[in-house]
Amino acid sequence: MRLLAIETSTDALSVALGSGEPGAPLWQRSGPGGAQASGSLLPMVRSVLNDAGWSLDTLTAVVFGRGPGSFTGLRTACSVAQGLAYGVQGLTRTAGLPVLPVDTLLALAEEARQALVDSGKAVPGAIVALLDARMGEIYVAPYACHAAGPAGLVPLAPPRLCTPADLQAYLQDLAPGERLLTGNVFDSAALATLAGQRLPALPSATALLRLAPGLIAAGHTVAAQDALPLYVRDKVAQTTAERERIRLATEARA
Repeated sequence: MRLLAIETSTDALSVALGSGEPGAPLWQRSGPGGAQASGSLLPMVRSVLNDAGWSLDTLTAVVFGRGPGSFTGLRTACSVAQGLAYGVQGLTRTAGLPVLPVDTLLALAEEARQALVDSGKAVPGAIVALLDARMGEIYVAPYACHAAGPAGLVPLAPPRLCTPADLQAYLQDLAPGERLLTGNVFDSAALATLAGQRLPALPSATALLRLAPGLIAAGHTVAAQDALPLYVRDKVAQTTAERERIRLATEARA
């Protein structure tokens, strides 16, 4: 397979090109995300395609991190994936390219799993992916580590929002045993007592690439027009009154 992967859901932007198979050639680029992603993403895509000597119409699919994450970043990745998929229409691919949306938290868990493998460490029974959702909340999704499933990760629950104070109770039944916590939320004092090993990490395009063959085999590709971001949260800002209620509640727990 020839796969192009795009990840812009956090403050880090990455692009990867390859088959997704272990040991296969890999071309990648990375840089700042956020507001800069829209200007640098397409040049990165052109660069990796040139390095590989592949043309867009020879790709098997375009893979993107669908969220949850930065609203702007998710829209950027989705729209670029759709544009690239539509861009080959009228060439050799009359229906355009298939698009593979992948949960950002699954890519984060895979990034952590691979880091453990590369370092020779044992992979625990569960990996909990945690991303900063701002507004005093965290995006969370727990995954069991099994031989089955893409890269051996099986979702225990869909991605959701959770406050730091409620995270321990939420994970107690879903991932009660040995677990690895991974993400970008460990500066929060509210997580100091949360049980589990910790590995700071971010989702990456190379993680998306490793996940893609299994997800494609399972039939998760869609037509470009059906590719959508996964926001989880449908609101991006709090009112003054809401911020004040959160502040008072935090002070009351302290």
